[in-house]
Amino acid sequence: MADAAEVLRNALALGVEDRAVLAERLFASLDDLDEAEAERLWATEAQKRLDRYRDGSSRAVEAHQVAEKVSRLFR
Repeated sequence: MADAAEVLRNALALGVEDRAVLAERLFASLDDLDEAEAERLWATEAQKRLDRYRDGSSRAVEAHQVAEKVSRLFR
């Protein structure tokens, strides 16, 4: 079985329409996760983000700054 890096390389070699179809199907597949699996995935992601914050490889951003950026992006 191919690993994720190989699948990604192959996917990126596809034409734009095929990549869009693939992305849509991959996103839709996430809807099939049961609640326990979704919680486990979010907990793992939260721990990664906390670890990056603690080791200094990422920084905190105040909520109002995020809201301002989102507002600018969606004008």
